Amino acid sequence: MSPARSRAERDAITVEIMFALVSGGFLGAAGFLVLGSPVLWAGLPGAWKGPWLTVSAVVGGVLFAVRVVRVLRVLRRPYVASGGRPSVRDVVWRPGQPSQPGRTSPDS
Repeated sequence: MSPARSRAERDAITVEIMFALVSGGFLGAAGFLVLGSPVLWAGLPGAWKGPWLTVSAVVGGVLFAVRVVRVLRVLRRPYVASGGRPSVRDVVWRPGQPSQPGRTSPDS
C-alpha cells in the first residue's frame, strides 16, 4: 500500500484532471463545430444531415478522449519514471523545465 498523498499533491492532480477535461471539451466541441458547420451553412440535402452530424459527433468525441488521455499520461509520467511516489515538484513542474526563470536548463 502506498503512503497517503499530501494535500498539495492531491490539489495538483485535481488541477491537472480538470485541465484535461476542460481542454478536451473545448477541443471536442471545436472539432464537432468545424465538421458540423456545413450542415448549418452549406444547406446539405436532408439525407446527408444525420450521417454528417453523427460523424462530426464521433470525431469530436475522439478528439476529446485523445486530449484527456494525452494530458493525463503526461501527468502520470513522473510516477512511472521515478518508480515510486514523486515529490510535489515533479507533479507541478514538468521535467526539463528550467528551475529558475531565465535559465536554459535545470543544471545551469
